[in-house]
Amino acid sequence: MKLNRDLSQFPSKRNLNFLSYCSVSPLSRAAATSAQEFIQRQLEVGRRVIFEYSGDRHVGHRFHAALGRLMKTSPDNISMVTSTSEGLSMIANGYPFEPGDEIISYINEYPANHYPWVIQSNRQSGQAPKLVLLADTEFEQEPRGYTGKIPTGFSRGWSFEELESKISDRTRLIALSHVQFTNGFAADLKKLGELCGSRNIDLVVDAAQSLGCLPVYPEEFGISCVAASGWKWLMGPIGSSVLYTSPAFREKIQITMTGADQMRQDTEYLDHTWNPVSTGKKFEYSTVSYPLFEGLAAGVEEIFLTNSMEAIWEHNLSMQELALEHLDMVKYQPVVHRPEHRSGILSLIPKFSDAKQIAAELERHDIVITPRDGYLRFAPHLVTTEDEVLNAVEALNRA
Repeated sequence: MKLNRDLSQFPSKRNLNFLSYCSVSPLSRAAATSAQEFIQRQLEVGRRVIFEYSGDRHVGHRFHAALGRLMKTSPDNISMVTSTSEGLSMIANGYPFEPGDEIISYINEYPANHYPWVIQSNRQSGQAPKLVLLADTEFEQEPRGYTGKIPTGFSRGWSFEELESKISDRTRLIALSHVQFTNGFAADLKKLGELCGSRNIDLVVDAAQSLGCLPVYPEEFGISCVAASGWKWLMGPIGSSVLYTSPAFREKIQITMTGADQMRQDTEYLDHTWNPVSTGKKFEYSTVSYPLFEGLAAGVEEIFLTNSMEAIWEHNLSMQELALEHLDMVKYQPVVHRPEHRSGILSLIPKFSDAKQIAAELERHDIVITPRDGYLRFAPHLVTTEDEVLNAVEALNRA
């Protein structure tokens, strides 16, 4: 599948070999321009900018439509949130847990999808659910010049078999990242969604490390809720994120953050009737940074909606495979998951050096590969070229 991409959209490519799209990514020109245009209009006309961006031009309308198309869902199921943490915190705080209920998650989850559930398990009201954590588990890898086990002290992933064994008749919710941020282990969302659907369990997914890189289609996969930041694989502005909720799931969630913007009476502010909307705007309780969400929507339209997620993933995987062909396996142990668990992150374990030191050395040569938990995370994206991959691998082999 051929990619539709204009590399001139990315000014960062003039001075950086950026291979860390699992981190804070460079903006596209489309995203930056749209955000700047909104700010410029506010500079020039003040409050009138709100009326200029109204109706079909409203930031929320554009954002809901673009992210809905990306996730193959209705715009009504999309919410603007500032971060994955904000979205998941509202969900966790509003979920109707009862005494004895259980939440299943993974012991090495990213904090955005860990602390919201810890808070629930620490409730003092007698309503606290039990948080059940999956162990860190050794898993089978594909041989790529090195077949040894991951060393002790490195995070690995979780076992589907253990997950099944932990489910009880009190399991209400499973909260997992689509992709683990350290070693790139990806959940099989379709298999996970089928399991949850058969047991009447809500599946809540942190897709910060996958949305924009891997297909994330919540209705096809049977996911109740997805939260993802916009500044990693979606290459949007920092402070812009997305929350997906299915209608049935959304109906369960009590409102815990509130303000004028989620009420049906709109700008009739002295009408204090409690009458919140039922769409994803239920979680848009107050004013967000419109320029940032305008930028994220524009970037999604320009880059991701002109390509298929399958084509993007195929390209990203080919860039990883190219890196593996040329990587010095004496110096590095790559973590190559089985196909159903591959992600945009190819994690490398340095055998003789420290990951942070190697990343700092590469940074001095304007090559960006970020370390986490002892791993080096090699994370190319749809704008990455073969020359950039070869240049980065050559530098890694010298380090």
